Amino acid sequence: MDRVQVDILGLSTNPASGGAYALIMKEVNGSRRLPIIIGASEAQSIALEMEGIKPPRPLTHDLIKNIIAAFGAELSEITIDELRDGTFYAKLNIDSQLVDSRPSDAIALAVRYGVQIYVASSVMDEAAFVPEEEEEDQLHETKQQKSKQQPPKMTKLEQLHHQLKEAIEKENYEKAAALRDEIRKLESRD
Repeated sequence: MDRVQVDILGLSTNPASGGAYALIMKEVNGSRRLPIIIGASEAQSIALEMEGIKPPRPLTHDLIKNIIAAFGAELSEITIDELRDGTFYAKLNIDSQLVDSRPSDAIALAVRYGVQIYVASSVMDEAAFVPEEEEEDQLHETKQQKSKQQPPKMTKLEQLHHQLKEAIEKENYEKAAALRDEIRKLESRD
């Protein structure tokens, strides 16, 4: 099975979702994102571990980790391997034994063990997306590479207007103000 390594990008909630959270996974060597809807308790378990917060008593996923250790076994990786009828399925790799799991539980254990998280390529192809801003950034980078290959002939004033536009797009308002002042100086000379 072809698979893609992912990292946890973050958790988000929507008040209209009835307490569910979106766990956003990001492709390690790419820009695709994979959202997985999970319950509040699993989201809390993942978030607490990622933040390094240790509750006074073991949560369910801490208990599972303790049970695995008590049997002398070790979790080596997890894979989200299937998407069927809108439901994700995962496998825990415990001492080369594949154990069926909900992705939220598998990820909660993965963060406790610090192991790699993988997603089947077919699942990524079906359910992942590229954020619009990254698509725009990729297009912008391509345009910049082309413009570096063949620099357009621009006057100083045109260059400043272009830099001003870029500064505003990037919300760098301090730079934009300085460029605006420089443009005004040049225009007042003409």
